[in-house]
Amino acid sequence: MENITFVTQFILVGLSNNRKTQILLFVVLLLLYLLTVMGNLIIIMLIQVDSHLQTPMYYFLTHLSSLEICYISSTVPQMLAHLLAGNGVISFTRCVIQMYIALSLGSTEGLLLGAMAYDRYLAICHPLLYVIAMGRWRRVQLASGAWAGGFLLSVLNVGCTLRLPFCGPNRVNHFTCELPFILKLACADTRMTEAVIFGAAVVILVVPLSVILTSYSLILASVLQMPSASGRHKAFSTCASHLAVVVLFYGTVISMYMRPRSGTTTDVDKRIAVFYLLVTPLLNPFIYTLRNKDVHNAAAKVFQRWAFKTQLQH
Repeated sequence: MENITFVTQFILVGLSNNRKTQILLFVVLLLLYLLTVMGNLIIIMLIQVDSHLQTPMYYFLTHLSSLEICYISSTVPQMLAHLLAGNGVISFTRCVIQMYIALSLGSTEGLLLGAMAYDRYLAICHPLLYVIAMGRWRRVQLASGAWAGGFLLSVLNVGCTLRLPFCGPNRVNHFTCELPFILKLACADTRMTEAVIFGAAVVILVVPLSVILTSYSLILASVLQMPSASGRHKAFSTCASHLAVVVLFYGTVISMYMRPRSGTTTDVDKRIAVFYLLVTPLLNPFIYTLRNKDVHNAAAKVFQRWAFKTQLQH
């Protein structure tokens, strides 16, 4: 044991080693990052300034947009710096911090999507009880529970991983420090740690997903009994946008964290990670607002106010 040299830094392989491709990726990722941050900030701003959007659904959407800004900011700025430098060297400490923050935010999103499905179930299946059942205190409880659960469970996962020695290879076939990829470099038996991670994944992914599927099954049954065609269309539109996010996020994350691991990582794993680390935060603001008349009306009001003020100034 005295001759073991512990790893002090990791080398992230990234998405490409070609310099021209790296510059192209830098431009694409920078645009994607700015678009994601701006899109989610606009949603937060619209919800705050329009009184018609002060409802439980948009309360959770504010949390989701805030979460997506933090989530993509935990990985993309570091990726941009590595692409500019042409190498992916990162210290052990910074890698662990990034791994914990990204894992915590991703776990929080999994739990928050479950809370949002429960909110939609109450709104559509029990509209008369909705205002009472989803009061201010209940909203705060669900949102706070999602944030606290995500960060506390991630402490368990990362803590178990850090108990393992890292004394051998330090090249990570990924573009960011993510737990399954770092775990492969441990110089010890990882079966116990993998069992803990799997158990946490059940709580973070399977339990909320079960809530979501149950909620939408009940919603579908309730919507089909609606006499109003416009009511059915509105309910289907709202739920379809949520389900689109669920399929994209849960499908890719489950395939990464809950499938049997092999001894090596492949480029396919990196491509899967692109969806839940980069694509989902970008799509969320568009999916939730593309066919949402309430948000369209709020945006129109803000634009009209801005145009009116501009005319007065001139």
